[in-house]
Amino acid sequence: MIALYNTIFLEPTFNALIALYNLVGDVGVAIVVLTVIVRLIIFPVTLKSIKSQKALQELQPKLASLKEKYKNDRQGLAKATMELYKQEKVNPASSCLPLLIQLPIFIALYQAMTIGLKNGGMELLYGFVSKPESIDAIAFGILDLAAASLPLAFLAGISQFWQSKMLSFHKPPVKTQGSKDEAMLGMMNKQMLYVMPAMTVVIGASLPGGVILYWLVTNILTVVQQYVFLRPRAK
Repeated sequence: MIALYNTIFLEPTFNALIALYNLVGDVGVAIVVLTVIVRLIIFPVTLKSIKSQKALQELQPKLASLKEKYKNDRQGLAKATMELYKQEKVNPASSCLPLLIQLPIFIALYQAMTIGLKNGGMELLYGFVSKPESIDAIAFGILDLAAASLPLAFLAGISQFWQSKMLSFHKPPVKTQGSKDEAMLGMMNKQMLYVMPAMTVVIGASLPGGVILYWLVTNILTVVQQYVFLRPRAK
């Protein structure tokens, strides 16, 4: 299993990072370009996820009506909800796909950065990728991406917050009075709006700056995608 993971994720990520570093000569620029490439590769899945999130938001009034109608019938509510999803062609699980896809890439990048910035792991290089004499961990002339970076961690947390906040901006108003469970879920969602960015800062402050740079650029690209595909269209 580990060998399969290395073949599918670690080796391609490491080789792409080194190849880009050989090309541009700056590890920070290489990570930014690698992030853009990854986002382009998974763009179809990401677009599907954003459309699914938008569709779920637009369904909230109907879902609230169903909860009111079947407030004493959990089985009937579950059946009616599934029928509504089927009728509207919405798959709630599809919004999680980009995160599931990015997770092994994120882990692979963490490993690639840890190995590469210590000038190791050159045995993982493909035959057509040139081996650099050494990798300079200083990016953009100021940032040491081999070490933890609190400023990058804060920026990643801010971008994480803005990414989540954008989704709440586009939630349609629900006039139907919800149940206690719905109120509790809303409270949890509001808490997560602040908890996830805080966790990003705390965890990011202990990771190599290169990994957080990847996460920051990913969040910024996601914000741009959400702005383009979630903004109201003029009729």
